[in-house]
Amino acid sequence: MAGGGTEAFPDLGKHCQFSACHQLDFLPFKCQACHKVFCLEHKSCKSHECPKPEHNSRKVIICEICSTSIEVTGKEDQEKMILEKHEKSGNCDPRKKKKPTCPVRTCRETLTFSNRTVCKTCRLEVCLKHRFPADHACKQASSSAPAATRGSWNDKFLAAFSLRDRKDCGKSGRPSSSTTPSLKAH
Repeated sequence: MAGGGTEAFPDLGKHCQFSACHQLDFLPFKCQACHKVFCLEHKSCKSHECPKPEHNSRKVIICEICSTSIEVTGKEDQEKMILEKHEKSGNCDPRKKKKPTCPVRTCRETLTFSNRTVCKTCRLEVCLKHRFPADHACKQASSSAPAATRGSWNDKFLAAFSLRDRKDCGKSGRPSSSTTPSLKAH
């Protein structure tokens, strides 16, 4: 019953070759190990009880002593043997186990692959809580602050606007004239 399709379209789709399923699937998956066709539910080697699951399968185990990741391509019973071989190799150093932490003062967050980020300004690696320059006392952001105070004409205008006296509308300190003062662009 490995064929597929319907009466109108006999070449469309395939039946799942898992013995308890045989569902017609229009987007079937071919197992790279046993070369049989399966539905979405049974596409993994484990779900269809594949006789050759180690074919092209990759697994990574973590050494509990030094936190080194070791790729395993064999059967599960070989994991212990591979870990023992790693321990005896001389590359297994317990001092490597310490994980990096966030460099921000009073933050003890351990940096993992999913909660770390690098500041685009100062290139400091910090946790997600301190990802903004103001949160980690960014060196570049604080050194660029004086440049902002030198400022553009817009910043100068806003500062002058906030200092003006609302009653006089900026006329104080200027000689009175009959003409309306004009604004000059710089």
